[in-house]
Amino acid sequence: MTTTINIDIGGTFTDCYVTRDERAVSSKVPTTRYNLSVGFNQVIANCAKQLDIPLEDLLTETDIIRYATTLAMNALIERKGPKLALITTAGFEDTIYIGRGAQQHDGLPIEGKRAAAHYERPVPLIERDMVVGVRERVAVDGSVIIPLDRNDVLDKLQQLVDRGATGFVVSLMWAHLFPDHERQIRAIIEEEYPDVYLGSHPVLLSSEVLPKQNEYQRTMTTILDAYLHRAMAEELTELGNELRDKGYPKSLYIVHHTGGCAPITRTASIKTYNGGPVGGLIGAHVVGKAYGYNNVVATDMGGTSFDIGLAVEGDQPFSYPTTPIIDRWRVGLSMIETKSIGAGGGSIAKVNQVLGGIVEVGPQSAGSMPGPACFDRGGEEPTVTDADVVLGYINPSYFLGGKLRLNKEKAVTAVREKIAKPLDISVEEAALAIRRIVDASMGGEIFREVNMKGYDPRDFVLFAFGGAGPTHCCGYATFTESPRIITCPQASVFSAYGVSTMNFVNVHEETNSLVLLQPLSGVYLADYDKFNAVVRALQQRAVRDMELGEAEASRLHFRLELDLRYGTQPNLTRIPSPSLFVQSEDDLKAICAAFEREYSRLYSKGATYPQGGVELFNMILWTTLAVPQRPVQTREPNGTLAVGAMRGSREIFWDDSGYPRMTKVFDYTALQCGNIVEGPAVIEAPDTTYVVPNGYKYTVDRFLNGIIESV
Repeated sequence: MTTTINIDIGGTFTDCYVTRDERAVSSKVPTTRYNLSVGFNQVIANCAKQLDIPLEDLLTETDIIRYATTLAMNALIERKGPKLALITTAGFEDTIYIGRGAQQHDGLPIEGKRAAAHYERPVPLIERDMVVGVRERVAVDGSVIIPLDRNDVLDKLQQLVDRGATGFVVSLMWAHLFPDHERQIRAIIEEEYPDVYLGSHPVLLSSEVLPKQNEYQRTMTTILDAYLHRAMAEELTELGNELRDKGYPKSLYIVHHTGGCAPITRTASIKTYNGGPVGGLIGAHVVGKAYGYNNVVATDMGGTSFDIGLAVEGDQPFSYPTTPIIDRWRVGLSMIETKSIGAGGGSIAKVNQVLGGIVEVGPQSAGSMPGPACFDRGGEEPTVTDADVVLGYINPSYFLGGKLRLNKEKAVTAVREKIAKPLDISVEEAALAIRRIVDASMGGEIFREVNMKGYDPRDFVLFAFGGAGPTHCCGYATFTESPRIITCPQASVFSAYGVSTMNFVNVHEETNSLVLLQPLSGVYLADYDKFNAVVRALQQRAVRDMELGEAEASRLHFRLELDLRYGTQPNLTRIPSPSLFVQSEDDLKAICAAFEREYSRLYSKGATYPQGGVELFNMILWTTLAVPQRPVQTREPNGTLAVGAMRGSREIFWDDSGYPRMTKVFDYTALQCGNIVEGPAVIEAPDTTYVVPNGYKYTVDRFLNGIIESV
């Protein structure tokens, strides 16, 4: 018997998807921000109840627990990290404060970037008096210009300890190539403050966290990892101990933003950031492949945010941000790109009188506590969910399958007092305005995301999930003209489902500056070992970090990616390498040809510049151990009529009419393969509501997924 537990914690809800042989159950509970483990344990208990087995038996028989956590995000939002110290090369103490040119608006939403002059630089994670420069200098060729001064290190170390340092980050110039001085500093710290003393402190080296060029990104990546390390280690270790006490005998696996997972013992804290949205994208990619769709756009509308991710045809289905940012800081990590905006069921609507009385929705969210006004927990601000309740899309008596009863009067009051009265319009008109605005915001963001990457949105199938995704997908899909919308039975917990499909993945990257093709002369690199030696070293690190036996190690799959550029150009373009090692000039030609094709796709054929030569900058090795996937079950059609699923009808305000219209309501659990529901209609599921407007139809296909298409 194979059992997996997969959990995704979001800003508003905690989702769980459990597979047990051919059965799959899911649960959704409000996120307990004060202690995430409370919601974590509650959601597993709910699934055990659905499976009709004791919680202890479920945990004992579980093969793996995968966990997409928001601990990293929460720690950064709340700025609840330790007091760190930074040790760097003398003369470079202000690197993290100077940043890059765009530091003032890095990480801001588009509205913030437009008004960057009104924003300040982010508050540093390390105060200026906790940064010291030590006498040392290594040149780019590895020659030691200034030897490390041990006494200087000891003096600076004592200053930092006296100022309250509880952890150290060491980031020296050119240490990504020549790490000896960083290692010497760590040895000095450990010698002065050994583990047996209460005063011992963790020491993180930039050469180990991110051995890549660009000192600002390398230093900030290491600082963020150190800042998150202690709190995450303590909370995840405590959670792992709780699970062991209840019968789960194995390691807890943590979801990474690289699209895979790894045990706690092999997880860097910074790699957990944004794991949930990546899980949803991985799930959409897996389901899309079952249909034969090469291009999919994953859209996840939850309670707090709206997340977008793309998977495209080719050896490299996912894209990576050219300027990866965590919170307000640039980092140098390879992380699957997803975009997020503040548009969810809990997004707050307001009237902006300064701009002439326009309605704005988000990015502020009511969260799970107090939540939307209709939750009746003290919230007074109108939200997207309140608008959906006012219009009749959401049944107040059947939210979360009836587990959470909504107060429609509170929703009406919030929309009337905060939106309708200031604009002198009806409550229903105000609710429709909220819905139109949030749909337009999401649809516009999808269009930009797909278009700016050089694709036509009409070539993409749209996946709609999250608790509010099926309720709004027809609204935001009109902006992309997607030919088909796919919704799944596990739509409201789809990111947790995506987590259940994840393999074990590790990513190792390193700067390796080589000229693969000489400018003008067109001569290719002759010394292949300069390329291959780095690949072999990355492979050795990958096998070590996977902690596998000999039999499992033989199943590892390696995939190499390269950051390349034309000579004299500053920007890098990433490609999947046609081969893992370079054995001949033909291999180098294949790499350069692949680079030219990708460059042409991004910037046009006329922009290519082979005369400038081709330079290699970074090498990224992806190591994957595939886990068995549950077979996709199919059903035979059982007729197109959904008469048996009719639950009744109720008045709903539709955008195309502006007045209440009696609308058929269907029971999602009673729909069968082949059934077709033509709009206007509403389909109520225990965990979400599917809204099918006039001019659309909803079809239950052989996978029991709901396909929404225009008639």
